[in-house]
Amino acid sequence: MAVRDVIDLLACPQCRQPLALTDDGRSVRCASGHVFDLARQGYLNLSRRAAPRNADTTTMVAARDRFLTAGHYRPLADGLSELAERDGGSPASRLLDVGIGTGYYLARLLDARPAARGIGLDVSVAAARRAARAHARIGSVVADAWGVLPVADDAIDLVLNVFAPRHGAEFARVLAPAGLVITATPEQDHLAELRSGLGLLHIASSKQEQLQAAWGGALVQESSETLRYGCDLDRAAAQDLIQMGPNAFHLEAPRIAELVASAPEVLPVTVAVTLTRWRSTA
Repeated sequence: MAVRDVIDLLACPQCRQPLALTDDGRSVRCASGHVFDLARQGYLNLSRRAAPRNADTTTMVAARDRFLTAGHYRPLADGLSELAERDGGSPASRLLDVGIGTGYYLARLLDARPAARGIGLDVSVAAARRAARAHARIGSVVADAWGVLPVADDAIDLVLNVFAPRHGAEFARVLAPAGLVITATPEQDHLAELRSGLGLLHIASSKQEQLQAAWGGALVQESSETLRYGCDLDRAAAQDLIQMGPNAFHLEAPRIAELVASAPEVLPVTVAVTLTRWRSTA
C-alpha cells in the first residue's frame, strides 16, 4: 500500500501534527490522538465529512479512466512531463497532485522518476480508490482541495494541478524552497466543437487572469504556454468525455447518451490547454 510510504509527508487535518502508522499498520494517528483508518482498497481518507455534491462519482471516474487510457489526452500528459523536466539537475522526488482523478498524469511523472514518490489528493472516494491502483508509488488520499491540505509544511518539491481546484496559499505552504507548481487550465476554445454542437457548459473567460489573482501573491508565474491540437472522437469517446466532467453534474446519463447519439459518428474537437509553471515567493 503506497500510502504508507508517504505518511511522513502528511499532516493531521484536524491539528496539523505529523501522522504515523499505528502498531497494527491499519490506521494512522497523530500525537493528539486523531485516528484515520487505511482503506482496504489502498487509500487513506482524511476528509472526516460526507463527500460534497461535486465529488466525482464512480461512473464519472470510470468514464475518465476509459477516455485517458485511450490516449486522447496523451499530448497533454507529455506536455506536463516535459514542463516538469525543464529545470534540469536533480528531478523532484516528492510530488503532490491536487485533484488527482484517476492518477493518470501523476503516474506519468513518477514513471520518469524511479526514486520519486507521490501523493494524490481528491475529494472523491471513487477517484482515490482508482488512483491508488494507478502506480505503485502513489499514496492516494481523500481530502478537500479547497481547504487546508493535509500535507506538512515545505514537504513537496512539485505540485501538479490539472483541471482541478487551486489553493495558491496552500500550494505555497507545502512547497519546499525552490519548489514548483504546474497547472493545466482550459482555454475558451477547449472542446469548443463539443460544447457548441451539444449545448454543453461554457468555459469562463480570463481563466489565467483569475488564476493569477487567486494566488494572492503566494506564487509567481515563471512561464506559460498553450497546448493546442485536434482530436477525433467517436461517439463512445465523446460520451466518456462528457460523462467524466462537470457536465455530468447537470445532465443525467440518458440525456448524455441522447445528445451523443445525435452527433456525427466521428466528432473532431480542439484540445486547448494553458500549461503554466509557478514558483513560491516565500
